[in-house]
Amino acid sequence: MAVRIRLMRMGAKKRPFYRIVAADARAPRDGRFLDIVGTYNPLTDPPEVKVDQEKLQRWVSQGAQLTGTVKGLLKTQGLL
Repeated sequence: MAVRIRLMRMGAKKRPFYRIVAADARAPRDGRFLDIVGTYNPLTDPPEVKVDQEKLQRWVSQGAQLTGTVKGLLKTQGLL
């Protein structure tokens, strides 16, 4: 099973809020996930990213791949 760490959209219409989740690569964007790794709120200034470093490192060490968007978010926050 290929695991990806990606964004899952939450929130209301025109008010996005995202969870950073570890999910099977075949699952839909807002579908089933394995674990919540953190959150991302693009509406605050500056955008707020909260990540549980222990969970992120555990999933990456088990072979999970980061999507391009999540990788960019973590780099801008200095978490990667």
